[in-house]
Formats: sequence, C-alpha cells, structure tokens
Amino acid sequence: MITLTKEDGPADLDGVTHLSIGASWDPTSGSSGGLLGTLRRKSGTDLDLIAIALQGADPVRLAGLDSLDPMGNGSLLHSGDNQTGRGEGDDETVTVEFARIPSHITSIVFIAAAYKKGSSFQKARNISFKVYDATGGSSQQVADIWPSLLTQDNGCAVAKAVRVGTGWKLEVINVTGKIKQGDEHALMRFAVSK
Repeated sequence: MITLTKEDGPADLDGVTHLSIGASWDPTSGSSGGLLGTLRRKSGTDLDLIAIALQGADPVRLAGLDSLDPMGNGSLLHSGDNQTGRGEGDDETVTVEFARIPSHITSIVFIAAAYKKGSSFQKARNISFKVYDATGGSSQQVADIWPSLLTQDNGCAVAKAVRVGTGWKLEVINVTGKIKQGDEHALMRFAVSK
C-alpha cells in the first residue's frame, strides 16, 4: 500500500477539492480465435467500479451499479455502467467533491469488481485504474494501478480516501480478493476489510 503525496505538502489531499477514479479495460477473445473469439470481443465483459462510503466501520452509501448519486448532493458521482469495456479512455468513473461529503462519512473505499455473474477479470485485458486530481476543473493523473494478470480473484480494492481532521488522505491499495458475484453484502464486507 502506498500513500499519495503532493509535491508541495504532506501525505494528504490538502488543496485537492475534487478527485476522480477511473476504470478501463478492453474486451478479450481469451485463448479463442475465429468466430468464438470475435463474439467474445464483441460482447466484452462487464467490470464495475464502485465507491463505498463508510461511517466508521459501517458502509452507508454505495456509488455504482445502479446508484449514480448516493449522497443526493453531487458530492459522490458515478458515471454509469459500461457493460462491455469497449471505447477509448475510462469506461467507468467515480468523482468525489470532498467539501460536500457529509461530515459523518469517515472514509470512501473504491472497489473494482467482476461483480455480475458471467463476468471476470480473465475476460478483460489492459485493466487499469487511474486516480486523478480533478481540482480546478481539469484532471491531472496522479496514479495508474494495474492489477496482476495472474490473479484468479474477481475484486480489487483500488484506493481508500480517509478523513483526517478537516482534510483527506488517499491510500492506493491495489489488493485483490474474492467477492461472491451479485452479493452486495459480500462487496461491502470486502470494502470494510480494507
């Protein structure tokens, strides 16, 4: 686990008012060529980027899956579900406006998962999770996280933002694990364990 630091300050997010996490992947044909490989590339695979807001050790809000604005005030926004991985750039993003996150939220864990039945990391290529400082309206990439190609897991804890006093600290985690597909409680337990 590493902690992101700004060049001009300590290991926190002082001065960072907006943060974005993006997930991108490409569909793969696996080891199949021919017609089957073409069909797999066309259908792609559905990975999900999910942000789970915690109050202490309790998950209280989830951004992702079918929840795009769980706080109801635009402070934690999900871009929507990309079910194939096709297209350029980030396939799914979560954006955080820290000043508007309710004060009782103590941390936010960002999870990428092959959450839906039939999806898997092995059906995707070039999986990447990018962290952006989106302060001031423009995005500057500050981290690019690549999970291991050898993992048989279906979840990755990408990063965790933790409230520290009046500011926030961001830790890049990049730890994989197993999550029961389609089980929101399993997803939340995985987030709480990070």
